[in-house]
Amino acid sequence: MTHSRTVSVLLPIPAEGPYTYAVPEGMNLQAGDYVQVPLGSRELAAVVWDDTDGNIDPSKLRPVLHRFDCPRLNGQMRRFVEWVANYTLSPPGMVLKMVLRVPASLEPLPAMPGLRFTGQEPERMTGARKALMEFSQGGLAWTKSGLAHAAGVTPSVVKGLVKQGVLENVELPPQPVQAKPVPDHAFTDLTDDQANAAEKLRETVGAGQSGVTLLEGVTGSGKTEVYFEALAECFARGKQALVLIPEIALTASFLERFECRFGSRPAEWHSDMPPRLREKTWRQVTTGELQIVAGARSALFLPFHDLGLIIVDEEHDLAYKQEDRVFYNARDMAVVRGQIGKFPVVLCSATPSIESRVNASLDRYSHLRMDSRFGEAVLPDIGVIDMRRNPPPRGRFLSPVLTKAIEKTISNDEQALLFLNRRGYAPLTLCRVCGHRFQCNNCSAWLVEHRFRKTLQCHHCGETQPTPEACPECGTLDHLVACGPGVERLAEEIVELFPDARTIVLSSDMAGGVKRLRVELDAVAKGEADIIIGTQLVAKGHNFPNMKLVGVVDADLGLSNGDPRAAERTFQLLHQVTGRAGRAGGQSIGLLQSYQPQHPVINAISEGDMQGFYEREVENRQASSLPPFGRLAAIIISGQDRRDTESHARALRQAAPPSQDVRLLGPAEAPLAMLRGRYRFRLLVHSPRNFNLQTWLRQWFSQAPKARGSIRVQVDVDPQSFV
Repeated sequence: MTHSRTVSVLLPIPAEGPYTYAVPEGMNLQAGDYVQVPLGSRELAAVVWDDTDGNIDPSKLRPVLHRFDCPRLNGQMRRFVEWVANYTLSPPGMVLKMVLRVPASLEPLPAMPGLRFTGQEPERMTGARKALMEFSQGGLAWTKSGLAHAAGVTPSVVKGLVKQGVLENVELPPQPVQAKPVPDHAFTDLTDDQANAAEKLRETVGAGQSGVTLLEGVTGSGKTEVYFEALAECFARGKQALVLIPEIALTASFLERFECRFGSRPAEWHSDMPPRLREKTWRQVTTGELQIVAGARSALFLPFHDLGLIIVDEEHDLAYKQEDRVFYNARDMAVVRGQIGKFPVVLCSATPSIESRVNASLDRYSHLRMDSRFGEAVLPDIGVIDMRRNPPPRGRFLSPVLTKAIEKTISNDEQALLFLNRRGYAPLTLCRVCGHRFQCNNCSAWLVEHRFRKTLQCHHCGETQPTPEACPECGTLDHLVACGPGVERLAEEIVELFPDARTIVLSSDMAGGVKRLRVELDAVAKGEADIIIGTQLVAKGHNFPNMKLVGVVDADLGLSNGDPRAAERTFQLLHQVTGRAGRAGGQSIGLLQSYQPQHPVINAISEGDMQGFYEREVENRQASSLPPFGRLAAIIISGQDRRDTESHARALRQAAPPSQDVRLLGPAEAPLAMLRGRYRFRLLVHSPRNFNLQTWLRQWFSQAPKARGSIRVQVDVDPQSFV
């Protein structure tokens, strides 16, 4: 076979750029085409990135094997891949790999078997056959089950008419994953605040231009209904839309609300989808058959045919940050994708990130605010329980003040929520005789006891072992003690205090997975539980109409971990979780158990001083030149040998280019010094906001010693985690 030209092809591998391949005679390839190419002994799906300059003899190159019958990856998406790779210092092929998550979808979906009326009459007419023929006439094609169901007959009646030639077999196009939404299917009565914000969003979407809007509203203000109006405008213009949600597997209520407004559900995109559904969804997004997707952060890399709007719900949420292979923040990358595609992006939150707040204050973003709850609902009254003055009884974790409030709440047939952001029964198990502590063999972390499952588990690498009866160090029986509370231990205390109450524990690692969580969340919303004990997943946008009390068991958790964003994250979490109370009207309260009630974060929550908190936090960030007033990059060096890993980290530090604008800290052992059997050291790069950090980092790594053996170096631009 002869080859007359070459093309550059980007492969989903950690290479620095595209590879060059020959184009077989008769194969017409253009930039964006999905192709199959050889790489060593493998064959990979890849994307034609561009024509080459023709300096390489095609006869000396391996040829492209196949062009997939799939719409091209458009120029906007290719530029987005390149931008993300450049910003995160990742190989572009690894960014493309997130686009090519479902290579089986590159070929057209198989047709569905169908039936169509031929015009012939059956040999013998019966009532069932007559009913079926009435539905089948008119030239429309049906599926076998659909026709039988519509006519109210059994499948055997359909089969008999096929044998007699009354119905013929035809091929039907694949059914869409979800029907297209109807912009005016139903309307919601909006408050004045909601109507004003919705009108501005409709104007923004109607203009069809890039721009970011921060939609900020207190919990329960109806932000979802407002951005539904932006979606309606997008659908009316025939454009596709993407709604990013931090916990898509737990958002059944969002899907139901969307269906009530638009007459159909959005397609979902998250890690728990069945493979076949993922294939259909990816393909129909690419062809434009699907108009709306609601998904986790990875949905940002779906190759939409004509994307016209992105909504980032709970934009402050840490779940939008990916810290594996390609380190990126989906919120920030959504803004970039909107700029490249020239369409609007809406960031939505009751507690926006400091970065988004500052961008709004500097008029980089439009800012829409809603300061009151929807309808008759009012914000809960927040109180602080000083645990130094009102400590819990020995062996317990709930202050008498909180237990009395729970008792009063459930006696009024109302619900109480207890929030503790610790999974399992206890975060540490030790021996009272010799002091042995159960630690993970692969990580520098304690094993968490899960008493319901009778196991000890590492929440970092997943190592699990049965809970022993005797200490493995000294052999003493029945002297192992659980230290500190988790949600399971809290549930044990609640059952002892309120044995007749209906209690539910909501945690992401409970048996039954996502399906069970959705069922239990629905049960809570219907009032089928009295006391709910949950981790942070209960803080994310759920609507529990009968919730009148929220008790935060350890409000101080997270305030003293050395994270520069600790105050912001604690404030956001406490504000969000207390906001679960009183959303359907009536008086409600939130109680924070704290050993440092005078802490600025605890004060801001109890006094409802959100503006004051943001002003202080912005002032502190600016004084320290921390984001968004400065830039950070974390360099994580890991390896199987501690000495070699530390040695490479020090050599890396010595190779850093001198610059008055860069402050380089470390190397230091990471707080989580070992993870999955690998020792970890960290360097932290700090620079001014206007400094070209990526160029400096590239210069550094170009002259730095190369990692050898098991050593691995990862770059995290704009880090969110400091462990």
